[in-house]
Amino acid sequence: MDNASLPIFDGHNDTLLRLEMAAREGSPMSFMEGDERLHIDFPKAQEGGFAGGLFAMFVPPVQELGSKPDFQSMVKPIEQTYAFDLTDAMMARAMLLARESSDRIRICLSSQDIRKAMEDNALAIMLHIEGAEAIDADFNALSILHEAGLRSIGPVWSRSNIFGHGVPFDFPGSPDSGPGLTELGKELVKRCNALNILIDLSHLNEKGFWDVHAVSDKPLLATHSNVHALCKSRRNLTDKQLSAIAESKGLVGLNYSIGFLRSDGDKSQLDMDLDIMVDHLAYLVEKLGEEGVGLGSDFDGTTVPRRIGSAAGNPALIERMQARGFGDELIAKIAYKNWLSMLERSGL
Repeated sequence: MDNASLPIFDGHNDTLLRLEMAAREGSPMSFMEGDERLHIDFPKAQEGGFAGGLFAMFVPPVQELGSKPDFQSMVKPIEQTYAFDLTDAMMARAMLLARESSDRIRICLSSQDIRKAMEDNALAIMLHIEGAEAIDADFNALSILHEAGLRSIGPVWSRSNIFGHGVPFDFPGSPDSGPGLTELGKELVKRCNALNILIDLSHLNEKGFWDVHAVSDKPLLATHSNVHALCKSRRNLTDKQLSAIAESKGLVGLNYSIGFLRSDGDKSQLDMDLDIMVDHLAYLVEKLGEEGVGLGSDFDGTTVPRRIGSAAGNPALIERMQARGFGDELIAKIAYKNWLSMLERSGL
């Protein structure tokens, strides 16, 4: 297997936010030409086999341009109008990238669109909202955003909104941390099911997870989460949650964040052994089956192991999977096939 040519479909990144905020701060980045500040750009994607993924539109708190957000401010609720405006700007940025790319980047609305983009060697972007603050209580924004190309929603980030409550980042800790979905949150899940919009369980607390399990008629999906039994971060999934995902024929995307991988939760250890990532993958395969595991890097939104570093470094993870005895077909499933099958099972 040529690791550099193996396509990677990645369930989560924050590249659109990085591009938008850099432009607002007066230091724009070029996605097509590449920028050392980005984990994902077009040159790195081509180098590492990154074929596409769910591109998140995450709305940080209001802050002065150029300033780093205070961690506590990240968990405070934000206003819908601000969230919609920034989401709109990130969506427009994705559309502009595609329009100016000479068909090297495509906004994809379905698994069929993604397959065609991969066949044509075009980078596939499927639009995702991380935290549904942009959506109003009357769901008017949901209709607008879906029509514009939105195909995936995480009802909450790690803060509360009108739909539910996010899980905090505490380590160690349990994801059982507060109330679940609100009635509006349950209605959001039903409406997304009707529109074939994916519901992402990453960042939901445990009660919210089980509320989605009870309300949704789609396979359960956590785009960028890891194994709680191996790393006791509240952001990770318990064995009971993994069993529910398996029963629904759902999927978990491996998060590359060091703090959600290491057993001690120490996110400063940039030289982390990639075997730890494979430990999580092997555990997920055991609990979910070979069809239930994918990748969800969180590139451009977290600190990743130095041995990977960016989308160009994905072949290093593939090599480590090979060294651990993962067969070529299982690796291909984890790299991209399972994501495409999951999208099809979800109606996309």
